[in-house]
Amino acid sequence: MNDLVALLSAQGAAVVFLATLATRLGAPVPAAPFLIVAGGLAVGGQLSFIAVLLAAVLGNILGDGAWFLAGRRWGYRVMRFLCRISLSADTCVRRSESILGRWGGLSLIAAKFVPGVSVVAPPMAGALGMSNTRFMAYETLAALIWALGFLALGGLFHGAIQDVLAVMSSVGLTATLVGTLLLAAFVAWRYRERRIARQVEDIEHVEVGALREALAVGARLMVVDLRSVETRKIDDRAVPGAVGITYGELDDRLAELQAARELVVFCDCPNDETAIAAARLLSKAGLPRVRVLAGGIAAWAAAEALDSEPAPLDADVPPAAAAHPA
Repeated sequence: MNDLVALLSAQGAAVVFLATLATRLGAPVPAAPFLIVAGGLAVGGQLSFIAVLLAAVLGNILGDGAWFLAGRRWGYRVMRFLCRISLSADTCVRRSESILGRWGGLSLIAAKFVPGVSVVAPPMAGALGMSNTRFMAYETLAALIWALGFLALGGLFHGAIQDVLAVMSSVGLTATLVGTLLLAAFVAWRYRERRIARQVEDIEHVEVGALREALAVGARLMVVDLRSVETRKIDDRAVPGAVGITYGELDDRLAELQAARELVVFCDCPNDETAIAAARLLSKAGLPRVRVLAGGIAAWAAAEALDSEPAPLDADVPPAAAAHPA
């Protein structure tokens, strides 16, 4: 730990910049402890407070700016990729959509303090078409609030920081082992939770082909699109006639849903997790038949794309087929 203090004392701004940039790019690097220690050192005159603050703000802007531009370029797919590699993939999608939908640009501030969402908010802002100027304004304000908060925390407890570092240094190996075991236990618990959530023996699925046939013959069923309003704005894929109702709105719209003879729900989420959760909720509420569209909107769009492919030209027909016309 003394090495950390020495490193920050010698290269404080550079270390804070690199740690912050890595955090914002999604690397498993905790920037907050560096800022807290740097705040304590700044109060003691060992670091320039302004230099460290500017380094933290710049790291935020560059890291979040990269994801913002990626969201502008590749849209919702970037956010889904980030959430897919999360331990709480589906929660990540729903929470980020909720925060950005409710708070707009201010969500960039709130997201910095919400684990699992801080990396997702910038690409979603880009995908939703937020202007560069507006993004920079909110991002700079968010970076300042985030950096000043941790630096102030370090300055407030600067006397205790040295004692804490000394204790951590004396039990460094033990603390590392305990921390590793706790992290492994947490990962195992989250993995088990996800495995349980994916158990779908109690949920009936319907394939895209079967749903298309049912819709073509005018079957009396209601298709529910569980994606958020924000997602539907940036993703033009849709099932014809589907009603947009988010997972959080299901309880409030039970009367409307109960009027349907049959429900098919779908989402655009890893392993159809939101749709499965919705099907369980609606089944418990007494709805007679609720099915999940297997593969969600991605499977539907893939089937639509196959139908829209042009028929092969005569020249593309294999010679054997041409020699034996039907």
